[in-house]
Amino acid sequence: MMARMSQSPAIARPHVLVVDDETVLAGMVANYLQQAGFRTTVVHDGPSAVTRALSADRPDVVVLDLGLPGKDGMEVCHEIRRHSDCYIIMLTARNEEIDKLIGLSAGADDYMTKPFSARELVARVQVLLRRPRADRIVDEPVRDIGALRLDPSGRRIAVDGEDVDLTRIEFDLLQVLSARPQAAFTRRQLVDAVWGEDWVGDEHLVDVHIGHLRRKLADVADLAFVDTVRGVGYRMGSGR
Repeated sequence: MMARMSQSPAIARPHVLVVDDETVLAGMVANYLQQAGFRTTVVHDGPSAVTRALSADRPDVVVLDLGLPGKDGMEVCHEIRRHSDCYIIMLTARNEEIDKLIGLSAGADDYMTKPFSARELVARVQVLLRRPRADRIVDEPVRDIGALRLDPSGRRIAVDGEDVDLTRIEFDLLQVLSARPQAAFTRRQLVDAVWGEDWVGDEHLVDVHIGHLRRKLADVADLAFVDTVRGVGYRMGSGR
C-alpha cells in the first residue's frame, strides 16, 4: 500500500481588499498584489466596501479610493475604523493637501495620489504588514505621566481615569513619545518608529495624526500631553 504523503499546513496569505470604482485600475492593482503573494477581493462602491471589510473574512489591508459611489471613501473609512483595526491606504484623485488630510483624518494609515505606481502600492502594503500588529503582547510596565496613564500590554490610554479611544497610529505615536518623555523627536524619527524605516511618503502626515491625538486627549482634560518643539518636531508633555 502506498504511504500517504504528509502535507504541511498552508500558510495564510495576507488578504487585501481593493476598493475603486475604476474597474480597470482596481483589476490591475489586484493583479499586482496577487503576483506579490497576496489574496485579494475587489469591490467598486462604498456600501460593498463596508460589507466586505467587516465580513467574517476580514482583510488585513484595505486599498480605498476617496471618490466612490454610494458612500465616499471617508465615510467608508470611518465605518471600518469603528469596527476594525486593519490597515487602510487611501487613494486620492488630486495632488492637493486637502485630499491627503481628508484621508488621514478619516483614520487612514497612508495615502497615495493618482496616478500612482502599482509596484509602489504593493511596496506600501508590504511595509504596513511588517509593522507590529496591535494585538502583539508587549511586556512593558504601565506609564504614568501627569494625569495620563498608558498601558502598553493592554493598549489602553486613560486621562484622569477616563479611557480615551485612540487609533492604532495615535496610540503608537504616544507610546513612542512617552518612552522617552524628555526627548524631542523629529518627524522622521516618529515615522521610522511607527510606520517603519522603509516607509516612503510625506512626513507631514505625522502632524495630522498628532493633531487628532491632541484633540482626543483635550476632550477629556485640557492639559499639555504633546508639545511642539519648534524646528524639530514633538516631545511628550507633562500632562499637567
